Amino acid sequence: RNIVLNNPKKRNALSLSMLESLRADILHEVDSADLRVIIISAKGPVFSSGHDLKELTSQQGSEHHGRVFEVCSEVMTLIQDVPVPVIAQVKGMATAAGCQLVASCDIAVASEKSTFATPGVNIGLFCSTPAVAIGRAVPRKVALEMLFTGAPISAQDALLHGLVSKVVPEEKLEETTLAIAQKICSASRPVVALGKATFNRQMAQGRHAAYATASRVMVDNLALTDGQEGIRAFIEKRRPVWTHGTDRVHE
Repeated sequence: RNIVLNNPKKRNALSLSMLESLRADILHEVDSADLRVIIISAKGPVFSSGHDLKELTSQQGSEHHGRVFEVCSEVMTLIQDVPVPVIAQVKGMATAAGCQLVASCDIAVASEKSTFATPGVNIGLFCSTPAVAIGRAVPRKVALEMLFTGAPISAQDALLHGLVSKVVPEEKLEETTLAIAQKICSASRPVVALGKATFNRQMAQGRHAAYATASRVMVDNLALTDGQEGIRAFIEKRRPVWTHGTDRVHE
């Protein structure tokens, strides 16, 4: 599924309506066996400039402001909680909540000329919610320099620090993103879903708890029909035939 941010005249600002639409698109038939990966891309020269500042004036009031950040946090959390990988395909600037969106995705592929920034401090609104995702994607001191200065970083620096997965020429952006998506689609959906959920869970745990969690999940993975099919296929030197179901062959 390709979700496209399509409001280039407003630099694909993450307005409340845009966020609600993004949430609905992510959730649409999210449990369907046919859905294997989600790609989030954007129209125009800017990936996303972040929140629509016109929604954040005093005229809108604190209740509306709270709603904007509540829905934004829901979307960012949802990206990590859905059972399929989510890939950001980034061309151009990704700033503030737009940068948060990139950091929240499981994988991010960026064009060489893309830039990333959290410039809120320069307009009097510190990027505290973007910092949640960015601070978990890049080293602490890199995140804090971005947050304290608002200065943009290049795609290559974003790659160096782990904000994005790959940097490619703009003409190769879609091709590279699709190649990653197709590789994911060649695997078993429930195995990928189990792996994604477990990765995120164990990353929030201490080392011993993480190993205990991962060990239990490895055993659960082996009980899946697709888990045993993959092992049999490897032993028999053939391609696996996935069911993409959650049936178990043993307890």
